[in-house]
Amino acid sequence: MRKIWPILLVIIALVITAAIALGIKKTKTVDWEESFNEKSSKPYGVSVFYSELPKLFKNHKIRTVYHTPESYLRANSEDGYGDHVAKGSFIIIGNSDYLGDESVDELLYFVGKGNTLFISDYYFVQKIHDTLQISVDYASTSKDSMSYMAFENKTLANAHIDKNAGVNYFSSFDSINYRILGYTKTDEEHVNFIQIPFGKGHIYLHLEPKAFTNYNMLKDDRYRYAEGVISYLPNADIYFDSYTKIQSSYGDVEKKSNLSWFLEQLSFRWAWYTALVFTVLFMVFNAKRRQRIIKIIKPLPNTTVAFVKTISHLYFDIQDHKNLIHKKITYFLEKIRTDYNLDTSVLNDEFIAKLASKTGKKKEDVKQLIDYINWLKSRNEYFEGNLLTLNKHIETFYSN
Repeated sequence: MRKIWPILLVIIALVITAAIALGIKKTKTVDWEESFNEKSSKPYGVSVFYSELPKLFKNHKIRTVYHTPESYLRANSEDGYGDHVAKGSFIIIGNSDYLGDESVDELLYFVGKGNTLFISDYYFVQKIHDTLQISVDYASTSKDSMSYMAFENKTLANAHIDKNAGVNYFSSFDSINYRILGYTKTDEEHVNFIQIPFGKGHIYLHLEPKAFTNYNMLKDDRYRYAEGVISYLPNADIYFDSYTKIQSSYGDVEKKSNLSWFLEQLSFRWAWYTALVFTVLFMVFNAKRRQRIIKIIKPLPNTTVAFVKTISHLYFDIQDHKNLIHKKITYFLEKIRTDYNLDTSVLNDEFIAKLASKTGKKKEDVKQLIDYINWLKSRNEYFEGNLLTLNKHIETFYSN
């Protein structure tokens, strides 16, 4: 045992020396990537603004949308498969260039029925430019990378936005029917915030998404400008777009463990690693002095029911909705093939008619189940609600 102590002392000295050396050389760099992610605490994430939405829209639901507007709004329509009918304000901050023509059409249909669309970005997709007949231009700042934001309504708070190489503004729009709400100013004053009537609802277009980022929300009293912009939205449910934030590393969702904050602190991190090193050393040297415990092997009981419960709990705990949904669809179609001798390779209207005829079920109920299965097969991401809805449709099919 005496021979071990010198080795342990050398290891301790090396660990302490490495900790000090790395502590001296360590320099933190700030990530200025414009992710506009509602879960990101980086300067250009929007977690601060997102956390304030429940306070700004009291007694209303704040829903985060992880799907394209085309998919989400169509599913949550009167004829869709969602758990509610979408009504309120749809908010998109930054990264709106992913919007396809069908998503834009669905958003415009959503607005036309009396709802609201708010987009804050530097540019908009061509479909929006063409439909609303707007043009956006760019002007560089002359000095200090500083731009000035102001409202047409003088009672609302103005703000300065720094770290701006330039500003975007509306170079052309329908000045008669569209309402000017705000301006940006470098050397000249330009319109950067407008309200557009569309059908029974309104569209709000804003050209400075950095105003909603953590850096500007926490800088002086710039949060008042963001509050002023949002104050134009009606007091209703909020749908916060987060599709692009989880689709690529650009969005950086920042999933962290409970130890993440502590491990960012240099002193705690090295104390933690040192404790782990000595724990491993203790186990290695102490294991030589102990005899392994002889396990008592009991005969295996019949645990079929317990096994099924364990497997179901395992799937539930890991939230593997995609795997469960695929299995339920596979087992359901296999039973259809076995019981009714039907080909399930193509789930079209002809298949629906044959299945309804052989089972004696209502064609409307069968169509609703098969359409939902086809809809699920076209998706890449699944949530608990999708699994529950599929299970409900299958149980209804067998119970009726």
